[in-house]
Amino acid sequence: MSKSSEKEPQDQEMGSRTRKSPEARRAEITQAAARLISQHGYNGISLKDVADMVGMSQPGVLHYVGSKEGLLSLLVTDIYDADGTPEEFLRTGLPGSDPEHPHLPAYFDYLVAHNADQPELTQLYTVLETEAISASHPLHDYFIRRPAEVWKRYSEFPWLLPDGIAWATDMQDKVRMSLEVMDGIQIRLLREPKIDYIQEWDRFKALIFPSPLWDGYC
Repeated sequence: MSKSSEKEPQDQEMGSRTRKSPEARRAEITQAAARLISQHGYNGISLKDVADMVGMSQPGVLHYVGSKEGLLSLLVTDIYDADGTPEEFLRTGLPGSDPEHPHLPAYFDYLVAHNADQPELTQLYTVLETEAISASHPLHDYFIRRPAEVWKRYSEFPWLLPDGIAWATDMQDKVRMSLEVMDGIQIRLLREPKIDYIQEWDRFKALIFPSPLWDGYC
């Protein structure tokens, strides 16, 4: 049997004769999983739920993601971590996005606006982060490592800082607090009454990056 014929069951699910690329199939699967997990949590869904949403069989979904844990990894690496990055910000031409001297608070404004524009994805991340408190959750170690990895990643960029402020000695706490604030606001967004993500972030930003020291850098 040829390789193309072996792939036929996965590419022609549920009687459909439309062939789709592996990339297109994975995108469908991850988007469906993101929607389901944001509504029901990782532990509240099955691969069959995902398969039903995209019109595939469960073995067909497994062909692309390997396992339920593999699907979760795709959600984090291919969707959440791939968007709203510093590199994206440096290409926007927005104030503070000069690649030679970018402004960190301006990037955080961009990241908050990006997350506010994708409420379903933001809810997905928040649900997963909350569930991953359990040591048995597949993403437990990912969220434990995340603060250190984000700090290391941000340290690769030539952020412009006020006089007297050094990245290595003064900024790690500010990065940590900024991300903790964003995480806290995102949890609050799941409750009533509704709040404005950007306005809420602006209030905390004024405390983390206070005037007049940070005037012109935000």
